[in-house]
Amino acid sequence: MGGIANQASIIRRELLTRMARLLMNRELEAKVDRIPLELRPRGYEGSSRCCVYKDRAVLKYKIIGLLGYHIQDETDELIPLSEYTRKAFERNSISPEPLTVVDEACSACVKVNYVVTNMCRGCVARPCMVNCPKDAIIFEGGQAKIDHSKCVNCGLCQKNCPFHAIIYIPVPCEESCPVGAISKDAKGIEHIDYNKCIYCGKCVAACPFGAVTEKSHFIELFRALREGRKVIGLVAPAIAGQFKAPLSKIIGAIKQLGFYDVIEVAKGADITTANEAAEFKEKMSEGQPFMTTSCSPSFVASVYKHIPELVPFVSHTKTPMYYTAKLARTMYPDGVNVFIGPCLAKRHETFMNPDTDYMLSFEELYALFAAAGIDVAEAEDCELDMSIDSSGRGYPVSGGVSGAIVKHLNGKVDIKTVSIDGINKTSLREMRSFAKKCPGNMVEVMACEGGCVNGCGVIANSRTAAKQITDLVRKQDEKL
Repeated sequence: MGGIANQASIIRRELLTRMARLLMNRELEAKVDRIPLELRPRGYEGSSRCCVYKDRAVLKYKIIGLLGYHIQDETDELIPLSEYTRKAFERNSISPEPLTVVDEACSACVKVNYVVTNMCRGCVARPCMVNCPKDAIIFEGGQAKIDHSKCVNCGLCQKNCPFHAIIYIPVPCEESCPVGAISKDAKGIEHIDYNKCIYCGKCVAACPFGAVTEKSHFIELFRALREGRKVIGLVAPAIAGQFKAPLSKIIGAIKQLGFYDVIEVAKGADITTANEAAEFKEKMSEGQPFMTTSCSPSFVASVYKHIPELVPFVSHTKTPMYYTAKLARTMYPDGVNVFIGPCLAKRHETFMNPDTDYMLSFEELYALFAAAGIDVAEAEDCELDMSIDSSGRGYPVSGGVSGAIVKHLNGKVDIKTVSIDGINKTSLREMRSFAKKCPGNMVEVMACEGGCVNGCGVIANSRTAAKQITDLVRKQDEKL
C-alpha cells in the first residue's frame, strides 16, 4: 500500500514540497494562490480532467486540505488560499478527523459494479439472464444489458458468461475499506463515517484521483519553529527503511531541519515489549487462552468498533509512541513533540495523546528534505542510542513485535504465535473466530501487510524498507 508511485501521489508530493519551500522562506501566504496556476498554466496539455480550470480547482482544494482544513467546511468559494493560510497560522487547535474528501476530484467513480461490454455475443444460451435472481438482465439489439435499478451486484451474470463479456467495476476507495466506513452520498461524493473508520488509510492509497486527502500539520510545525520552541522529533522505527542512508544520517538530516532533538520511538518499543511480555505471562498464568498485541491503533480501533467479542483479549499495554512521548515530555516539558511516522492511524493517535502535539508522515518529511535541499545521505552522522534493543528497531516489520516478546521472555513461557499480516475483510473474519477458538496464544496484528513499512504515508518500497531494517537489526546484534 505504501510508497505507491502514481500520478496522484506525485502531485501530492509536489504540492507538499512547494508549500514547504514557501513556508521555509516565509512566503506561503503571499504566494500560495499561484501554486495551482504554476502547476497548471494556461495552455497546459496534460490535464487529467476536462480542462485546466478543473485541474486548478482540484489543486486548490487539495491545498486547503494540506493546510489542515475540512473541504466540506468551506463557506465561500471565493476565499483565496492566502486567507486560509493566514487563518491557519492564527488557529489554536486542530480537528481530530485526519481525512478530508476533495469533492471536486471525487466524481468519476460510478456506483455501478457490473457492466456488459461489447464483447457480448448475444448467445442463445443466455446464462447471464437465466441465472440472474432479480431478472435484471435484458436483451436489446442482440446484446445483454443490465437494469441497474434491479441489480443487486451478486455477480452471477459475470460468473456464468462464457465470453467473459461482463466486467466488475469497483469503487476503489470503498473496495479497499475493510469496514465499510466510506460511501457515496446522493451527489456521488464519498463521505467517511468515523464511527466505523479504523484509520487504516487504505482509502487514501486506493483513490486513483487523490480525492481522499490526509490533512497536514505543516502550519503548526512551522509556527512552532518560528516561535523558537524546542521541537522534538519522535521517529518511528520504520524510518530506518525510508531513505538510502543509515539511520544515524536520517536523524542528522531531521536535526538539520531545525529540530532541537530527535528521539527514536524504538526506545518506547522496548518498554512496550517489557510490559506486553509481563502482561502475557500474567494472563497465561490466569488461564486466558490468548492475548493480542496492541501496537497498531488501526487494529485496536477495529476491535472496539467491529469485533467487540475480541476486546477482553487485547493487551492493555500502550504503544511505543505513547511511552516515547511521555519520556520526551519529561525531558522537555515545554517542548513540541512531533511524531514522524508511516500511517494515518498514528496521526489520529497523535491527536488523542496529550503528550504528542503534531505528526509528520514520512511523505511529508521527504517533502521537507526536498524543499530544504537536504541530501540525507550526506547529512551529519548522529550517534545512535545503543541502549535500545535491536528488537525494538525491528518492530515495523511483520513478526517484529511478537519476535521481541519471544526474545524478552527467553523461553520462560510457552508461546505459540499467530500473525495477522494486514487488516482486510478476510482477516477481520478470521480474527472474529479467535474469540471462540484461537490457533495460538500470542496474536500479532499488523494493520498493513508487511508491517509499518507499508503504511499509507511511506515513500519507500516496503520490501526494500523491510530489508534495510532487518539488516540494521542484524548488524546491531552482530556488534553485541
